[in-house]
Amino acid sequence: MKGQHKEVLFGLYNDEEVLMSAIKKAKKQHLDIMDVYSPFPIHGMDNVLELEESRLHIVGFLFGMTGMFTALIGMSWIFGGSLMFDGDWPTIFGGKPYWSLPAFIPIVFEMTVLFTAIGMVVVFYIICGLGFGVNNPILDDRITDDKFCIAFQTNGMGDADLDKLNGFFKATGAEEVHTKAI
Repeated sequence: MKGQHKEVLFGLYNDEEVLMSAIKKAKKQHLDIMDVYSPFPIHGMDNVLELEESRLHIVGFLFGMTGMFTALIGMSWIFGGSLMFDGDWPTIFGGKPYWSLPAFIPIVFEMTVLFTAIGMVVVFYIICGLGFGVNNPILDDRITDDKFCIAFQTNGMGDADLDKLNGFFKATGAEEVHTKAI
């Protein structure tokens, strides 16, 4: 999308209830909402926007399983005595067997948490388009502070469509309406 600009018409709201009402009206009028911005999560907004449930938890489970198997295989190789490995340093600790699963549980738990946490942060950054060298355009600085926003992409729209969107913002109680090229 490099080199392409989006023309965005957006309205700023002061209250989340007014925003939710505006989203419902936009859906009834079959308006194509580009995005909705809020300084904090709003309960039920994903249902009103008809967003699908995230599959991020599946990726988290896979990272956790990778951490668990890494810990088990690593400790099996280090302490030896398993069927898969001869062992690198087979040492008996306090009369316990070489491969003592109950003794491995704390390390397995910590590796599971570590792999899941790091993996989820990386995946979240990739999905959201964040990271080093990424320049995400900001519609209005107040959106992350105290304003709520509905944005519509207006590339190629005629004057009648733009007037319809401006009328929508006035009818739904938008405090401000702006156009910006991003």
